[in-house]
Amino acid sequence: MGSPESEEGRYDSEGPVYRVTIGEPFAVGAYEVTFEEWDACVADGGCDGYRLNDYGYGRGRRPVLMSWEGAQAYVRWLSRKAGEKYRLLSEAEWEYAARAGTRTRYSFGDEITESDANYGENIGKTQQVGSYRANGYGLYDMHGNAAEWVQDCWNDSYRGAPNNGEAWETGDCFWRVLRGGSWLEPSRNLRSANRGRFVIGNRYFSTGFRVARTL
Repeated sequence: MGSPESEEGRYDSEGPVYRVTIGEPFAVGAYEVTFEEWDACVADGGCDGYRLNDYGYGRGRRPVLMSWEGAQAYVRWLSRKAGEKYRLLSEAEWEYAARAGTRTRYSFGDEITESDANYGENIGKTQQVGSYRANGYGLYDMHGNAAEWVQDCWNDSYRGAPNNGEAWETGDCFWRVLRGGSWLEPSRNLRSANRGRFVIGNRYFSTGFRVARTL
């Protein structure tokens, strides 16, 4: 997990590189959670009844733009509705899923173009989920579109991080980790190893999430 110091575009928070063994199999949403799915939650009495502004980007199958706390509300509702325990990915699970067995900067290689992902304000807003090719695990938009919340608290490096794939729930938990980069970020922020952070209660026009559950 992480990136070597030689990787182009690397940030210091992406190291040191270390080995993680994920202890249990897990399922991952093929797509980021959409406005359509969020609206279904609200209509069913969940998600704190929070009807969201789409910032003029459009709703439907575009990724819902939500705070970390809002993402927690959604997985609580989904867990009740489905009778299975849904959650956010841990940061380690996210990187494993994003890399899809690769060691390159992106799951499809070391270079990226506008045909690979939505980034760098090249479109100026989110796109419908699944508009770009899936990675080797059949997961869409792991690079770009909406940056994705994971469960972990923010830490400035991987020193002391758990090596069993579980979320790191100590550190600065006022901030939680974002992965994958977004439609308005430069290509270096879409790399599989890149890490970002944001305040848990703040909603932003580029932050979304996908769901997971332990099998």
